[in-house]
Amino acid sequence: MLATPPAEARIESPHPYVGMWVTADGYIRQELLANGRYDEARGERQSAYTGSYQVFDTRIEYVDDTGFTADGRFDKDILYHGGYVFHRAQP
Repeated sequence: MLATPPAEARIESPHPYVGMWVTADGYIRQELLANGRYDEARGERQSAYTGSYQVFDTRIEYVDDTGFTADGRFDKDILYHGGYVFHRAQP
């Protein structure tokens, strides 16, 4: 007989915003990972910023690995964050 795992042990489906987000010029590329982490590249600098994030409806809250916090909001396939406008990258 297989036991059902407790609710906190179940893997939830990722929110719809998981994936790569980029500025129009491609200079900033922010990948939102399904495990609640992000990795942001700037220009030639890979992993310029890394940390964790949480999504609440259309709001995103970031905590980078140094403890700095920021937030943003989604409007369909646009992410507004830190004065920048990001678009979902095409696969």
